[in-house]
Amino acid sequence: MPNSYTALWTNDLCKALSREGYAGERLTVLFGGPHQSLPSFIRAGVRPGDVIHPVRVFRKRLWVLGAMEVGRVLDYDTVGEELAMEDYLRLIHWKPLKSGCVSEVVVGPPGTPLTFDRPVPPGLLARLTYRSRRGERQIKHVVDGELRSAVSVHGIYRLAPESARELGELVRESGASAVA
Repeated sequence: MPNSYTALWTNDLCKALSREGYAGERLTVLFGGPHQSLPSFIRAGVRPGDVIHPVRVFRKRLWVLGAMEVGRVLDYDTVGEELAMEDYLRLIHWKPLKSGCVSEVVVGPPGTPLTFDRPVPPGLLARLTYRSRRGERQIKHVVDGELRSAVSVHGIYRLAPESARELGELVRESGASAVA
């Protein structure tokens, strides 16, 4: 069974993408690396068939920006040799996502349109749960429906099945394509 993950994007990245007109474009490429500023999808356990939900924390809310199914996770240094020209052009198009030390590229079929206006409702935020080898945990620092600190969503984390379903429904309800 595929897993779903969240990947935190910075507000600076979101502002740049919005300013440069990426809102409404379907996600096809994500970048990962060895550092906390650009975490590794491989280390997080991401595999083909999984779904990545980019998120941001802004104004004490968690915003889900879209969803993309993972087709392949490739080494950044050899990605040009492994991709068809059409896919390589997508990689170049999404260059603003590439920040810092990049070591891997996640490519997939077109995902949902990127949007910056989909907040996670307070009730879902309060029960959003991540799953790891050590067990399950909810997001910390949620007070009265507000996210007071981004520390517990900073990185790439696997969602518990029920949270993955609810986040997928939120993306679909917002008019995005059917990526679960």
